[in-house]
Amino acid sequence: MENEEVPTAESAPSTPATPGTPGAPLFSGFRGERGGIARKSLLKNCKCFSVEEWAMEEGRLPPVSCALSPPPVSLARKVGAEFMGTLILIFAGTATAIVNQKTGGTETLLGLATSTGLAVMIVILSTGHISGAHLNPAVTIAFAALKHFPWKNVPVYMGAQVMASVCAAFALKVIFHPVMGGGVTVPSGGYGQAFALEFIISFNLMFVVTAVATDTRAVGELAGIAVGATVMLNILIAGEATGASMNPVRTLGPAIAANNFKAIWVYLTAPILGALLGAGTYSAVKLPEEDDDKREKPSTPRSFRR
Repeated sequence: MENEEVPTAESAPSTPATPGTPGAPLFSGFRGERGGIARKSLLKNCKCFSVEEWAMEEGRLPPVSCALSPPPVSLARKVGAEFMGTLILIFAGTATAIVNQKTGGTETLLGLATSTGLAVMIVILSTGHISGAHLNPAVTIAFAALKHFPWKNVPVYMGAQVMASVCAAFALKVIFHPVMGGGVTVPSGGYGQAFALEFIISFNLMFVVTAVATDTRAVGELAGIAVGATVMLNILIAGEATGASMNPVRTLGPAIAANNFKAIWVYLTAPILGALLGAGTYSAVKLPEEDDDKREKPSTPRSFRR
């Protein structure tokens, strides 16, 4: 033990990269040598992210916190997961609205809110670790604007979201023909009111999404529940007035299938602007992160991608 080189605190790994952004392994490991001959460490496949101060007592090993880095996910798999997640979300939310119209309002606004909120929750829990579960072009653009997502992947993610929305809408058109009008989000009042409501509820949604997906101190394990509950709340607020889209593809696919483009500009612009402001606002008000040498406990980046 006397001849072994003991890693010092200065050799501790660096701060993890921005959460939710695909890239190289976030953490580095240890390499030990004995007598000038390199030997494989038992922690070869273990990525260590925190080493506390070495114990002063002789023979006592230091506590080390380790975690295995997740395997890299190809862009094709991410896009596939994004397509399936968006398909499930649009199908569930639009189908509930169509059934509500077909049955004379038996689903009620609470039922519509619950259905969409549950769909968001289960999709985040099932695909968030693969694609990040954006499910929404407004979310993708806001993440890219805050440098939590690469701009080069924005077009393919948005393409997958649009295609999923169109596929879900036309599937519902075949299943529930000729009842399709209930699945289209259109304003029941003025365009100004609709724009304001969509902007505000999209702001609320993206504020919460940014908190649970990018802040290491947020409870990331509850991201699906937090975002799903926010969607439910927003639908209860604006469902009667605008349909509470919060998502350009939630409106675009059903509008194409039903050939109803009333106030389409509201639903294509207000959610994106609201999401950008919501993400920027949370980034401005969140607590500043401490320096690495002042952190007492290790923290791992929490996001929809584990």
